[in-house]
Amino acid sequence: MDKTVGAMPPLGGATGAEAHSAHGTGYRWAQLVLGIICMAMIANLQYGWTLFVSPMVQQNNWSRAGVQVAFSIFVLVETWLVPVEGWLVDRFGPRPVVAGGAILAGLAWVMNSYATSLGELYTYAVIAGLGAGAVYGTCVGNALKWFPDKRGLAAGFTAAGFGAGAALTVIPIANMIQSSGYQHTFLFFGIAQGVVIFVCALFLTKPVPPQGVVAQPRIVTTKVDYAGNQMVRTPTFWLTYLLFVMVAAGGLMATAQIGPIAKDYGIAKNPMSLFGWTLPLLTMTLAIDNLANGFTRPLCGFISDRIGRENTMLLVFCGEGLAMLGLMQFGHDPVLFMTFAALTFLFWGEIFSIFPALVADTFGVKNAAGNAGMMYTAKGTASLIVPLSAVLSRGGNWNRVFMFAAAISIIAGLLAKFVLQPMRHKLIERSNSAGRPNA
Repeated sequence: MDKTVGAMPPLGGATGAEAHSAHGTGYRWAQLVLGIICMAMIANLQYGWTLFVSPMVQQNNWSRAGVQVAFSIFVLVETWLVPVEGWLVDRFGPRPVVAGGAILAGLAWVMNSYATSLGELYTYAVIAGLGAGAVYGTCVGNALKWFPDKRGLAAGFTAAGFGAGAALTVIPIANMIQSSGYQHTFLFFGIAQGVVIFVCALFLTKPVPPQGVVAQPRIVTTKVDYAGNQMVRTPTFWLTYLLFVMVAAGGLMATAQIGPIAKDYGIAKNPMSLFGWTLPLLTMTLAIDNLANGFTRPLCGFISDRIGRENTMLLVFCGEGLAMLGLMQFGHDPVLFMTFAALTFLFWGEIFSIFPALVADTFGVKNAAGNAGMMYTAKGTASLIVPLSAVLSRGGNWNRVFMFAAAISIIAGLLAKFVLQPMRHKLIERSNSAGRPNA
């Protein structure tokens, strides 16, 4: 059993081994909580951005499309540079990387408050992406290393934090923009979020898994650590990457279009009541969907720790496909639209917990931050496929979008169980027998 944490390590930096020895295995839960807080503090860089778009457009006479280019730049930088930032974590530990990320993330929003041109806004988006990627990659990597017995659950809680921060602060941000303007809001929350992350970074230590803690019996794990260049030479990595892209793209194509779909179905403004609250259907749907998207990450991570990664992938990927087909078939009914939309998000968001855990299981924990970061770039690759939904939905025909997204999700689930699972187990068996990477 884990013991209660008594105190945090000295600011000067106890090593992971010293911290583990001094505080017992319960210390790792404090490290997990710190990671979740850091993730919550960078969530607004992605999920809170939409609140600033209209005020910036109105005040500066910028085009909405021009402002949204900054968001695209942020997502691409945040996604594609995580492997580099993860590599730095694996070599130098979490503290300097997260501290640097805190400075960059906070600075980006502070500078946004002074931006007078779209060019400046784009430059600050790059800085924000660097900061967010540094924090994201570090916190996920730390969770994987500290919890060899609960990798799915730990990665799930950490990934859920990325949405929780926006959920907690969306109302204060909206109110401050209304009362004090978007520049003051950028400045205030940039400083506040940066300071919180920086303080948390001071207490992060290099992960040392507790002695005697092993993975769940149903989880096949490697005893060998792969470097990133060794990992990418294995077919197992590329099949896993392909599955991530397929499921992420299918989910993004459907979930990113919930608003336009509801409007085309003529139900977006229908009043819906739930637990005493009455809101337009689209507003209610998005609120429920975001809760489902956050809840599924630790839930499915926990399930995958118990029944295995690929077994969970088969269930949830096929579930996602069926949910999208349900949305296509029954979505014109307001209640069923909300139900199947929530199920789509519930079966989709778990990719951010299962795939990092699977990477650590397969390729080891020493380089887990960098390796998981390399897998995370699949999110960026998937985003490049999303514009296909505009082609498929031409003329308001969303059925083609649903059928395509459902098909690739179900195919991904079948491939995970019947192709990836035996391939991955053989790779682990060969590398464990040889005592070295099989690449």
